[in-house]
Amino acid sequence: MTGSDTQSGSPHLPSGVHQAVRPGCALLRLETTESREGVLDGAWWPRSRDLGAELPALLSALTEHLGPVTRVGLDAGAWEALPTRMVVDDRVVHIDSFPVGDDTVLITRGDGDLFSLLVVPPNAKPEAAHAAMAQAVRADNITQAEQILIDTGSGRGPAN
Repeated sequence: MTGSDTQSGSPHLPSGVHQAVRPGCALLRLETTESREGVLDGAWWPRSRDLGAELPALLSALTEHLGPVTRVGLDAGAWEALPTRMVVDDRVVHIDSFPVGDDTVLITRGDGDLFSLLVVPPNAKPEAAHAAMAQAVRADNITQAEQILIDTGSGRGPAN
């Protein structure tokens, strides 16, 4: 999904996409130039907090669109059993964990091309998750991930 797929000024997903958004999917607005605007490049709604079960599918999908992913940065407290590396599609991906909040995951391609994805809590209600993901992929979005989750009622943190 690209930024042009959403209506300007509308926090809603395009027709047809709304029904396809469910736990385990990601919406992306991929612009690989240095002039990217907006705070976030996409959103991810994992099914669980089991990184070993959730991350490989996300990384495979991202690799298909971005090329090889080299690093993933995320919050250590938000995920179960964090490895330091993972093999996805026959490539080693390094996992960096930080105590930064569970509202984003940072994806590094190559030597430093960074993509930031909103992480919708697995147990978010579908309507709230849809709204959060739609806001995150807007090209003109300037709202931080944590605030998007608050504003949409998507919840936050592993206890939700």
